Amino acid sequence: MKKIIIGFLFFISAVTLNAQNTLNKDQMFAAQMISVTIGGSFPVTGTFSALITERVDQFITRLFLETKEKTLKSSSDPKIMKKLEAEISNFSLRGIVLKRANGNKIPVDLLKFRTTGDFKYNPYLKNDDVLIFPPNDISRNFFTVSGAVKKPGIFFFVDGDSLSNAIELAMGFNEAYKDINKIAISRVSYNGETMVTDTLDINANIKLQRGDQIKVIAPETQRKNYYVTVIGEVKYPGSVPVTKNNTKLYEVIQKVGGFTDQASLRRARIYTGNSLAVFLEKLYGIKLAEQPDLEDRQLRNTIVRLETMLMYRMSNVYPADSSYFFLENQLRVLTEGSSLDFTKINDPNSDISKYVVKNRDVIIIPAIQKSVFVFGQVGRPGHVTLFKGKDYKYYIKEAGGLGQLAIKDEIMVIKGGSRFWISPLEHKVKIEEGDYIYVPKERLRSFSSHAVEYSIYVGMLASVATVILVVLNIFK
Repeated sequence: MKKIIIGFLFFISAVTLNAQNTLNKDQMFAAQMISVTIGGSFPVTGTFSALITERVDQFITRLFLETKEKTLKSSSDPKIMKKLEAEISNFSLRGIVLKRANGNKIPVDLLKFRTTGDFKYNPYLKNDDVLIFPPNDISRNFFTVSGAVKKPGIFFFVDGDSLSNAIELAMGFNEAYKDINKIAISRVSYNGETMVTDTLDINANIKLQRGDQIKVIAPETQRKNYYVTVIGEVKYPGSVPVTKNNTKLYEVIQKVGGFTDQASLRRARIYTGNSLAVFLEKLYGIKLAEQPDLEDRQLRNTIVRLETMLMYRMSNVYPADSSYFFLENQLRVLTEGSSLDFTKINDPNSDISKYVVKNRDVIIIPAIQKSVFVFGQVGRPGHVTLFKGKDYKYYIKEAGGLGQLAIKDEIMVIKGGSRFWISPLEHKVKIEEGDYIYVPKERLRSFSSHAVEYSIYVGMLASVATVILVVLNIFK
């Protein structure tokens, strides 16, 4: 019994001690808490608890993230969420005033702190501090920095800003540039009608005004990432570094090890970086620089779509005028430089041997296609093995023969290299690897289409008859 009592007393003592320790920890934590008030243009205003060890940036970042999380939970609509996020993010990191309980005012510049890492711009908080955020009216209270700096941009203007502040916020001069010794400051008049530009030495440290536009002057560096991309039947496909404007296509082919035995030079093409690369990136979201293995299926599908447009260009198909104009305009942009004859690349007098590649050009060297593709109104559209000396009729027969609705006198051979449409009935055409044979379909028309056509004819005849009657009346 005595042992039980002693054990119980030990238990009570342990529980009491643990409670006392917990109370002490809570008291210690409470002792570390201070009260800070936020006013002005911040996503949330009022009085909040902060740790005595917190600096301004840590405190407002925590409040901002908490506010953002609560705000975005209030809606599931992506458009509304995006709008709310933009609204709560619209506060200035500059021009903040920290008011101490003793009446002292301390300027806080969190953008400078985040740029330079200097803690003098990010002080510790104290009890009963008040943070006042200015309206983030950067459309009127601003200055800009451009040119040879690391981080060009538009910055919130604070009274007292100087040229050195501006360069500091732009993260200093960009070492990629040489001969940085001048700075131009442009100032537009209050009515916006006139502008004065002063050119200063880089060591000048003048006070800025609202709306100043600063440009750090230096010759633009031409040491850039110039490259072309070679796809297909070459020994080492991939990206090839080139100069700005004097690397020849022949040199590029040498750098990729030359053509393989399976290269089809008849169907090889080059697309300029200002066409295909833009087309791929803007329309399909493909960045050629991010295709190191050149095996992306989306890239191949895009090339196929482009090839399809090329197929239509010189056709005898009758698309709507607007569609045809769109097609021609796309091809005008996309096929610049693609008519070069790669079979003459070793001829020093040929155009292709002298052709200078441009940055981001794409060179496509397809494999030899030992077949002819027959499509349209045939029994079995598809590839037919190339047989030298055979004419178009042989390939149509091998593809299952003509269909019931085939238009025999409009059969076309589409050359694999030039994409020319040639009538084999009017010209002697040599069928070569990669060529296409297209058998068009008879256009079946409905009664309504015939009626419209006849009404046009009747209208024309009526107009002619009217003219004849007028002429006869004149000569009566």
